[in-house]
Amino acid sequence: MGLSKKEIFSGHQNQLATLAKALAHPARIAILENLLKMNACVCGDLVLEVGLAQATVSQHLKELKNAGLIQGTVEGTSICYCINEKAWKEAKILLTNFLKQDVIAKDPCC
Repeated sequence: MGLSKKEIFSGHQNQLATLAKALAHPARIAILENLLKMNACVCGDLVLEVGLAQATVSQHLKELKNAGLIQGTVEGTSICYCINEKAWKEAKILLTNFLKQDVIAKDPCC
């Protein structure tokens, strides 16, 4: 989606699309699962847990942070990441409400 087209969609639609994009890669799912499992800030262990290069993990962390799902704090020379609890709760509500919608078929079209 081009940057100039986002304005024709509602804030809710853009927010849901940003969330879906952040969740749309298995490495990011693995990172989130690790952060949720540890229930603490993680500094550097994610590369070993996920099994990807540091630069690749950093790119995935950036996507998750841009979506607001995680937050990072600088500790010495490293950045420690954890789940952004408020954003996580909001994401659960957004996804649940979106996926709760039922298909209402008037005429069989497919």
